[in-house]
Amino acid sequence: MKYITIDGAQGEGGGQVLRTALTLSMLTQQPIELINIRANRQKPGLMRQHLTSVLAAQAICDAVVEGAELGSSHIRFQPKQVKAGQYKFAIGTAGSTVLVCQTIMPVLALANGLSTVTFEGGTHNGMSPSLCFFKESYLPILNAMGVQNDIEVSQLGFYPASGGKWQIKINPTKQLKPFKIGKAPDVDLLNTDNTKLTGFVSQLPDSIAMREMNAAKKALNWPNADCQINHVQSPGPGNSLQIKIQSQSHTHLFEVVGELGTSAENIAKRCAGRVKAFLKSNSQVEHYLADQLLVLMALAGSGNFTTPKPSLHTLTNAQVIQQITKKKINIEQESEHIWRISLTST
Repeated sequence: MKYITIDGAQGEGGGQVLRTALTLSMLTQQPIELINIRANRQKPGLMRQHLTSVLAAQAICDAVVEGAELGSSHIRFQPKQVKAGQYKFAIGTAGSTVLVCQTIMPVLALANGLSTVTFEGGTHNGMSPSLCFFKESYLPILNAMGVQNDIEVSQLGFYPASGGKWQIKINPTKQLKPFKIGKAPDVDLLNTDNTKLTGFVSQLPDSIAMREMNAAKKALNWPNADCQINHVQSPGPGNSLQIKIQSQSHTHLFEVVGELGTSAENIAKRCAGRVKAFLKSNSQVEHYLADQLLVLMALAGSGNFTTPKPSLHTLTNAQVIQQITKKKINIEQESEHIWRISLTST
């Protein structure tokens, strides 16, 4: 058996290499061998979240897997035929259920039938895209490409208590529609109907969310921006501040999860800073979402969008995609604050 060898230490050297490699292995039906998994992390190898991604990928295609155990830095993954169906994956920690979902979502989006997948674990841990980000920023773009879905959330899972539980129904398509992103937000129209600040709170005073939103409005000079407090169900205390800008194709969602010992004002400052940097670039996609869109663009076969300076996650993801699919994702700087990411069909 000939495997494509992928070095997990390349570029960013984290879990993204593993997840993208698993996704594309299933979609291209090519066996892969991953070495040096998460080599650049303080605790290298497979943590529970990453192991769950491997096991989820194995489950939906009956893959033959070697080395799938906690702490492993080397696995082999031989995919078989993808099966639509009902699945349930539990991480057992506050690790990101969203990242597990994103490992298998593009695969089930092109499967031969409806799938229903239930996840248990973290939804808002501050170290990865939250379930809200996934629902409002990522999924609308996938929906526009022809994949319909429905999410039901039983409860959120904040770090460290975890306990999140949610389900997604995936109605697939035979072929993804062309990849398209709406134009950059019109700064002249901001602070009107297309902006919103939301404070999520679980087992914490509303005053925390109000302080965050008021400080963010002041930092952004959006005195009339719509504000809302969402009381959410979760096994433990938690809080997150979200600043949303609606565009033609999706919601630009900027989020900072509250941390013990960090003031509401500092949370707001960090979140507002991300919004300012994005608006200054006059680009179509903020840099966290840019990383997550590369696989979809590769599957569509062509596409392009602009973004602020790409993260190391994005650069690494492009490398892994090219290694497995032979499709080159071009990343070029257009001006001081804007980069264009593109893929042209050959």
